[in-house]
Amino acid sequence: MRLAGKRALVTGGRQGIGRAIAESFANEGATVTICGRGPRPEDLPAQFIWYTLDVTNADAVNELASTTDGTDILVNNAGVQVEKTVTESVDADWDAVIGTNCRGVFNLCRAFIPRMPGGGSIINIGSISGTAADPSMALYNASKAFVHGLTRSIAVDHGPKIRCNAICPGWIETGMLDAAFELADNPTAARRDALNRHATRRFGKPEDIASMAVWLASDEAGFATGQLFTVDGGMTAASPLNPGLF
Repeated sequence: MRLAGKRALVTGGRQGIGRAIAESFANEGATVTICGRGPRPEDLPAQFIWYTLDVTNADAVNELASTTDGTDILVNNAGVQVEKTVTESVDADWDAVIGTNCRGVFNLCRAFIPRMPGGGSIINIGSISGTAADPSMALYNASKAFVHGLTRSIAVDHGPKIRCNAICPGWIETGMLDAAFELADNPTAARRDALNRHATRRFGKPEDIASMAVWLASDEAGFATGQLFTVDGGMTAASPLNPGLF
């Protein structure tokens, strides 16, 4: 029970990575609040507290911080992905991706850091796409690079009380992964090629990211801050050569 007695807030926790993190935190003894757009999911167990929240709305975020009276653990997981290049992107795409992925993270951190007087852990969900750009994902790539930079700044400016780290997932089995493969001329071949580039020979699962989040939230990670933790099955460790061809 590494998180016993701690309060955790997870944005974008309706499904996927956010839901897995929330469930893992609860299993470790934390009291977990989940935020997301729309009503409470029907399949969400009663043990979880739910708030409907648009993270791009600073006033709504500030109200949530006041209502909850802060938290010990903050996970900024809410994110939006648009599969377009710069020239294909329109203003609405900018508002959706940058608004959620950048301003949303900023809003939550600004509102909750003052309400973590006893210290705490902030975990931002970045991406390997914030370091090495995925094709036709211009705004998403840029937004995750912002998250990485903000993570370091928070660690430097608000330590030692606040620890702030980012988890940078690779290709995780979620709807976002499926959408990315649909951009390929041959999605089946693209998926097979991608699997061969993973040392683990599998894509990640939301639970793989949740395991790292539990550690970063716990006192075991007390000396870890300002870091980007890549969890990608070894994909970015390899050269551009496809190991499946050798």
